[in-house]
Amino acid sequence: MSLKAVLFDMDGVIVDTEPLHRKAYFGMFKHYGMDVSEELFKTFTGRTTDSVCLELIDKYNLDAQKEELVKKKREIFKELFDNDPEFDLLPGVRSLIQHYFDNNIKLVLASSASNTTIEMVFNKFELDPFFIGKISGADLKESKPHPEIFLRAAEIANEPIEHCMVIEDSTNGILASHRAGIFCAAYKSEHTLGQDYTLANTLVDNYKELELSKIAKHFN
Repeated sequence: MSLKAVLFDMDGVIVDTEPLHRKAYFGMFKHYGMDVSEELFKTFTGRTTDSVCLELIDKYNLDAQKEELVKKKREIFKELFDNDPEFDLLPGVRSLIQHYFDNNIKLVLASSASNTTIEMVFNKFELDPFFIGKISGADLKESKPHPEIFLRAAEIANEPIEHCMVIEDSTNGILASHRAGIFCAAYKSEHTLGQDYTLANTLVDNYKELELSKIAKHFN
């Protein structure tokens, strides 16, 4: 048995959008007068904006529609995306993507981000040639930690789950991979502190550790 496909999360794995999303979320919280604790905010990691906004409306008894909150958050995010000088690919991820591509590993994106955000990132960093497919959690019935997104990604790769690996950074994403029965490599960075890596099959803080020569032992 060998590795045939890698299923990438995006936020916190390919790009450093977590700080942008954080700023955008807290800007939206302020706009609607919500006092959201750090503890509550951590539970939003890896979830779709729609599901987060629905929870906020219920929790804070807001007299607003989900679409209004989503629109405000995305307006703030777009401004940051276009103008924040610190926004870039995570260190080493382009080399890792190229490494997999050169070795005929199928790559599929499986992200909770909206299609709009996914396209913004892929266009900005010219990632489309490397990936055979992209899935947005916004198009699915269930949000992470439900396994649907990774099972669908494995179908797109047309590979049995035993030949797939997920790269994730969040508690919800790792749990989704675990529930899907797919090997999970958790990437730990300064932006994903406070996440639970217990169910990950391997934990790394440098993408060189996920090169084929290093992970082949898990797929033999």
